[in-house]
Amino acid sequence: MNLRKLFPSREMLLSAMAFTTILITSCSNDDEPPISDAIATCNDGIRNQGEKDIDCGGPNCQPCIDEIATCNDGIQNGNETGIDIGGSCAEIITISGEISEDTTWTANNIYLLAGKVVVGVGNTLTIEPGTIVKGKPGSGSLASALIVQRGATIMAKGTAEKPIIFTAEADNIGVGQKSGTNLDETQRGLWGGIIVLGRASGSFKGDVSELQIEGIPADDTYGLYGPGDALNDSDNSGILKYISIRHGGALIGEGNEINGLTLGSVGSGTLIDHIEIVGNVDDGIEFFGGTVNATNLLVWAQGDDAIDIDQAYSGTIDNAVVILEEASDHAFEIDGPEGSLEGSFTLKNATIIGSATASDGEYADYRSNAMGTTSHIYAYGFPEGKDVELDANDVAQNFLDGKLIFKAWEVVGFDNSIFAEKVKKDANGNDVQSKLILDPSFTERAASWTTKVEKGAQTVGADTSVFSWTFYSLSKGAAAF
Repeated sequence: MNLRKLFPSREMLLSAMAFTTILITSCSNDDEPPISDAIATCNDGIRNQGEKDIDCGGPNCQPCIDEIATCNDGIQNGNETGIDIGGSCAEIITISGEISEDTTWTANNIYLLAGKVVVGVGNTLTIEPGTIVKGKPGSGSLASALIVQRGATIMAKGTAEKPIIFTAEADNIGVGQKSGTNLDETQRGLWGGIIVLGRASGSFKGDVSELQIEGIPADDTYGLYGPGDALNDSDNSGILKYISIRHGGALIGEGNEINGLTLGSVGSGTLIDHIEIVGNVDDGIEFFGGTVNATNLLVWAQGDDAIDIDQAYSGTIDNAVVILEEASDHAFEIDGPEGSLEGSFTLKNATIIGSATASDGEYADYRSNAMGTTSHIYAYGFPEGKDVELDANDVAQNFLDGKLIFKAWEVVGFDNSIFAEKVKKDANGNDVQSKLILDPSFTERAASWTTKVEKGAQTVGADTSVFSWTFYSLSKGAAAF
């Protein structure tokens, strides 16, 4: 028997297999190209080229953890464990009204403030590092804000790697990110801000023991600050650390906006450290009385004053940066006691950066009986005609009495000529006071604490290296300072 006639030859088998492969491939190509031949990308929704999951881990694309995780794109990314199921997809949790029990906000969610959210007396709000909190738009009674009333506590302790971010609902920032892509420092007033209230000292008109905080309607009693019947200068409202507050300052009444961060009679037991305010309509940070110390502050592109002091605030502000933009007013606005109680602030180690386009954009304004010490200030970027002013006789008298002190100012492009004594004027712009600081004048005396320097040659000012985590530094990169 001839076996070659019963069984096909090796050559015939190979030919048959090749023909079958062509047929199968042709059928497959009628639908789509073979997955094994496709180029691996991180946005095609196909598991290919060694990717272990859909669009994650292939050798020819970046790890998908770098992509923005969303819950409706059909792509497994951002550590999601299935296609848009769980993982890094954030749940948006809307918060309104009073927080009436100890509560923790976690970094895997986004929290949306709908109106004024108030931490109730005796309760603690804990916010994990990296958490994002957004505020809904609205004005008047609908303005959104987080309020820590007297007797309540906030424990918001972020880190440089995982700052806690408060921003507007419109911001497209996602979980795990430090910034979005659709808003910059010029977007202001998209929500309210943060208000913390305590029972430390304050000097109030008429020597009353408590007042309603600026930015909260008078009929909302959770807005009270000051000692009341329980003075406590070491009052502890908790911790605010590595916090970025962006795009706030919603209008609540005619000419009355919420500051980025408002501190009313906050006590020295509270920790305020590494705080950034970006693009707020009103002031960046305002201190109404109180004894709290604040360190490592950065205010950028506020619409009014960057650091505002009132009502005999008597704490220390150390290591601060102010960056003025077109809409900004003063870097510092300082007012003194309104009642009989006196108190002196300390503001030291600050860098203030002017704006060539700001219509106001002044260095500082000392007003209304201001008392305290401003020292080791480095200023640059200011155009001709901007000043540091004493704007009334009571302030000038405090200077003469040693209650208002200036030390170690270094200014790029200008000398002591930026320091000016001014007096009150009437409605027609006529002086109604005479200058008090004479022979030598305030400007002449300023030569003892003012040095004209070249940019970058300063020996005073803020340590800007600690602000690398901020939205400002992330936005400006190497050109930040």
